[in-house]
Amino acid sequence: MTHPLLDLPPLSADRFASVEDRVARLLDTRQDIVIMQGEALLPLEGAIRAAAGSGTTALNVITGPYGQTFGNWLRDCGATVIDLAVPFHTAVTAGQIREAFAEHPGIDFVSLVHAEAATGNTNPVTEIGEVVREHGALFYLDAVASVGAEPVLPDAWGVDLCVIGAQKAMGGPAGVSAVSVSERAWTRMAASPHAPRRSYLSLLDWKERWIDGGRKALPHAPAQLEMLALEACLERIEADGLDAVMARHRGAALATRAGAVALGAGLEPYVYEERDAAPVATTLRVPAALNAAELVARALSADPALPLAAGGGPLSKEMVRVNHYGKDATPQAVQATLTALATALSEQGLTVDVPAARRAAESAWQ
Repeated sequence: MTHPLLDLPPLSADRFASVEDRVARLLDTRQDIVIMQGEALLPLEGAIRAAAGSGTTALNVITGPYGQTFGNWLRDCGATVIDLAVPFHTAVTAGQIREAFAEHPGIDFVSLVHAEAATGNTNPVTEIGEVVREHGALFYLDAVASVGAEPVLPDAWGVDLCVIGAQKAMGGPAGVSAVSVSERAWTRMAASPHAPRRSYLSLLDWKERWIDGGRKALPHAPAQLEMLALEACLERIEADGLDAVMARHRGAALATRAGAVALGAGLEPYVYEERDAAPVATTLRVPAALNAAELVARALSADPALPLAAGGGPLSKEMVRVNHYGKDATPQAVQATLTALATALSEQGLTVDVPAARRAAESAWQ
């Protein structure tokens, strides 16, 4: 018997190219778009290995765990790495980037995470991009968590390599991702003897076998289901309007932050300043006497589908993360999450004010 998810016709080159064009419209970019057949770590690593090899001096900004990963890849490629680490409860500033260039004028590559869903912060890429352009460095941006939740504009910001994934604010699949590539990034890659070739990590393979050939013949069979799902989530964003989708995420972030503060019991935003808080996810610090992982487990015991998680690694004892992205960027999801946290806190003997939290969340959303 036939099955709608199994017995699919091959995905044509024209259909594949049309999805790339939709990604380009989402990012408002004229740069080349490469859709890669894997989770976003594939183009994130591939772009670094192609553009930042031996001889590169890289400024690697660390505002969360992904920045740490990029530094490891850069060192593995032979780059000289200057780490600029800021506390995870804040964001990096354009002034700090400018100071790093002044101290290390040889910097020719900058790696930055736009929004760190793991820590709940977001970085001011507009201002940072101006500084990077002034110094002529290649600008690499991880926009996996931010795309769909806040503006992502590679051309306007001077981003040379901008990686996105569909699994968060875009509300799509985790198994496919994309990167926009500037002309000067292609030039840097082509000049590097260490850039991956004949490899699943290779961006240059896609350029030579797909883009330079006019996007007429796919280099290999694409991941059909993931490509169709990516196409569907792009269609949904287009139908709703990107501004409306971003406003929904911003509303969820503001409502979660306000509701958590009004709930009481010592729960407070992990990211101190609202301007530094990412629209894609809100992180909360639990009272010192509690264990965040245990609190989350209690909250999820009644409804495992709630978008709640404890912080990763050493943050697991102190941080709760509310992942209000995609289908969970709704008032209902925010209210259900706050209620579950209130129940878990009250079970620990803490006093909570659920009506006040509900009112605060409703007011903040509006």
